[in-house]
Amino acid sequence: MALSPDLQTKINTWLTNDYDAATQAEIRDLLAGNQDDQLSDAFYRNLEFGTGGLRGIMGAGSNRMNRYTLGMATQGLSNYLLQQFPGQEIKVAIAHDSRNNSPEFARIAADIFSANGITVFLFDALRPTPELSFAIRFLGCQSGCVVTASHNPKEYNGFKVYWNDGAQVVAPHDQNIIREVEGIQSVREVKFQADPARIHLVGAEIDAAYLAQVKQLSINPAAVQRQHDLKIVYTPLHGTGITLVPAALAQLGFDNVHIVAAQATPDGNFPTVLSPNPEEKVAMQMALDEAQQLDADLVLATDPDSDRVGIALKNNAGEWVLVNGNQTAALLTHYLLSARQQAGKRTDQDFIVYTIVTSDVLGDIARAQGVKAYQTLTGFKYIAGIIRELEGQETYIGGGEESYGYMIGDFVRDKDAVSACALLAEMAAVAKDQGHTLYQEMVQMYLTYGFYKEHLISITKKGQRGAQEIQEMMRELRATPPATIAGQPVVELRDYKTGRIKNLRTGLETETGLESSNVLQFILEDGSKISARPSGTEPKIKFYFSVKQPLESAVDFDLADRLAGEKIQAIIADMQLQ
Repeated sequence: MALSPDLQTKINTWLTNDYDAATQAEIRDLLAGNQDDQLSDAFYRNLEFGTGGLRGIMGAGSNRMNRYTLGMATQGLSNYLLQQFPGQEIKVAIAHDSRNNSPEFARIAADIFSANGITVFLFDALRPTPELSFAIRFLGCQSGCVVTASHNPKEYNGFKVYWNDGAQVVAPHDQNIIREVEGIQSVREVKFQADPARIHLVGAEIDAAYLAQVKQLSINPAAVQRQHDLKIVYTPLHGTGITLVPAALAQLGFDNVHIVAAQATPDGNFPTVLSPNPEEKVAMQMALDEAQQLDADLVLATDPDSDRVGIALKNNAGEWVLVNGNQTAALLTHYLLSARQQAGKRTDQDFIVYTIVTSDVLGDIARAQGVKAYQTLTGFKYIAGIIRELEGQETYIGGGEESYGYMIGDFVRDKDAVSACALLAEMAAVAKDQGHTLYQEMVQMYLTYGFYKEHLISITKKGQRGAQEIQEMMRELRATPPATIAGQPVVELRDYKTGRIKNLRTGLETETGLESSNVLQFILEDGSKISARPSGTEPKIKFYFSVKQPLESAVDFDLADRLAGEKIQAIIADMQLQ
């Protein structure tokens, strides 16, 4: 495709002396090679804040993650902080993961903040994202950021922005920061020249304070003591988990933890995996192989910034199976509520939170145990928002979402794989102490509260055309919603963009009670739920499926699981999604 005059003008701006020689050389190489599609994708828009910050492919261009797009975002955030906290000493905390360029990007952000008269607490080396969230409140900061692209492939990097409560930015701050960033017309406005006196390195003291909070989450230390030699295999997938997960497990008392050696060293190239995503079996394979050899009790894997955790358990046949995010969230919820009850820690003010695309079994568990359950939009910034609203009135116990993120306790205000690993290990120890496995505990949980099965399809649409295609898919679903799906009538339509829930039988409409978000849900007559949601951080549209299947006894679990899976596949086929 030929480059438009507007696009060419934008590219020419990046070929001036305002940009470094390496950046100019990368662009000139693309021009010389007539790589118009790549140039168009790199410049057709400015890299935008999604669900909490920037994320994009690294490289030259306004739609890429580089020192200039990062610099403009940091300058915009600095401008906003100076407006919001006039006359105060403004403090920010900065962390980074193991990705290529992450240390450099973190230092650039620190330089810019300091040049704007802002005090910076910069972690001395890579650290998990949840520790950054903790540090913001611990150090009394007004804001913070972490350089990471979570579990994306190695080509990506990102910049998550947090507010003074340790949660990712929400309205109105997110849009206001975007306006400040968009108001910067030239990189000349970015203050890259650091004030070294304002940059303070932090590390061990934050680690110790954070780990002390993790230790306090333990509900049944006696069982852990008895099962201290529980055989755990852990992989950080070349990420930040190596800095804190082994320490958290040791602190609870586990002394038989096996770290996958080939994946223990932080490395932004992620040499042993295609994608460092613990949701995918291929990323977990080395840990599963080691667990098989060791006859382990539990497998844990964290993503590069250690905010997501994947687990594997042995089923009744002794085979290793991956436990999905919904199942793990349900197991954690079940354990937190029942163990707190048995320990005499339950209060009438306890509550949990889960998202609108997470399994409804979490709500069923909470209600059965007399605990309040709140639902919110996808993203832990919304879970943190409910905690903020109810602070001092009700007590947050835990929460999570289907995408392998969980938050236990409120000392961190974002998903936290470090504390989740600690509690998952405790759960496995308690189960073993009681003479059964965590897998058997999961089956019993579904027998008690009802069996749900979930599935997710992510459809990737790259570049400018892909973004347009995703918008068109959502427009069509709104304009002509299906009357039936896989033979089941659609009885309810929930449109979180308009905030309306419509009963398709009675015509009655009610409010969702949540802020606007581009999510559609179809509720079928048999209770099945299909959700469509474009990703806020990746060029994807996600379809979530949830079905409920009768389960009468533990021996029927595999059959119920297979029948539920067939039901999901029938829905996918009817919607022509594969």
